[in-house]
Amino acid sequence: MSEITTRASDVAPLAGAAIVALQFAGLSWWGLSTVVLIAIVLAAVHHAEVVAERVGEPFGTLILALAVTVIETGLIVSLMLANRETAAALARDTVFAASMIILNLLLGLCLIAAGRRDREQRRFVRTGANAALSTLAALLVLTLVLPNFTTSVAGPVFSFTQLAFVAGFALILYLTFVFAQTVGHRDYFVRPESAGAEHDRPSQATATRSFALLLVSLFAVVLLAKGLSAPLEQAIAAAGAPLALVGIAIAGVVLLPEGLAAIRAARIGRLQTSLNLALGSALATIGLTIPAVTVVSFLLGLPLSLGLEPKSIVLLTLTLFTASLSLARGRVTVLHGAVHLVVFAAYVLVTILP
Repeated sequence: MSEITTRASDVAPLAGAAIVALQFAGLSWWGLSTVVLIAIVLAAVHHAEVVAERVGEPFGTLILALAVTVIETGLIVSLMLANRETAAALARDTVFAASMIILNLLLGLCLIAAGRRDREQRRFVRTGANAALSTLAALLVLTLVLPNFTTSVAGPVFSFTQLAFVAGFALILYLTFVFAQTVGHRDYFVRPESAGAEHDRPSQATATRSFALLLVSLFAVVLLAKGLSAPLEQAIAAAGAPLALVGIAIAGVVLLPEGLAAIRAARIGRLQTSLNLALGSALATIGLTIPAVTVVSFLLGLPLSLGLEPKSIVLLTLTLFTASLSLARGRVTVLHGAVHLVVFAAYVLVTILP
């Protein structure tokens, strides 16, 4: 990357921090905030790639997935506290939106980008991808579908004991996956030809600086997105659109850095890295966000409605079924990606026109 681009990536997070400080001082310009937000997202992608190149796979993608998800969780919790009347469904809508964006829009774009390359660069280790997808399927069904079929409490909600159980085992499942990805079965998540790659690794000092700027970028993205959430909600309400679009917008903004990094990896022939980013971020979204909002719900007495509507359950089932077929053989085509994009388009359509 050119020196000018690198300098811009260093300046953007600091500019974002300045805009956030102005927001806290009561000064806000949504147009300027939007422009700076886009610049910070691009900077975050650059710094995430630097860190990933230094620590190697799959640790690099894991760092970005954890960082993005921790910040996303903080944003959801802060919005829950600020809007107690809509807090019950906010976590569900945002987590479901993030899952649909990752498993359909992001995965579809990555598969299309990879499918246009030669046969060897369309391959990945299917054992790791299938392990991630099976873990993700269990997490999604237990947290977002099962509440509709329990009877201890009326409505699409868990009882106190049920919610504690599901949140605890969601965290345990995610931590088990991380152990398998980084220690127990690391070779399932790294292509053999890249397992020992050491080419052009950034220095420790460069990676440390990029990691610090990555954290600043992610915090700035979330705080700027929070500042833009009020005018966004007003615009959605004025247009007569469902408030579920707020969850899609929040998830989309927070996932931008990780999404762009995944698409870029697929375009340059690193499909394994791309899938690690996509599936890893989806797992982190469920495995970390649900336990966190559960704790907040218990401590502050906030309602938490996790059960999806029937049409959302149908789309989730279709998404998981399609993803399992797309990743079953360890190679992809453009058609696989196109199918996922169609499912995402259907999700957006039924959200706007239920």
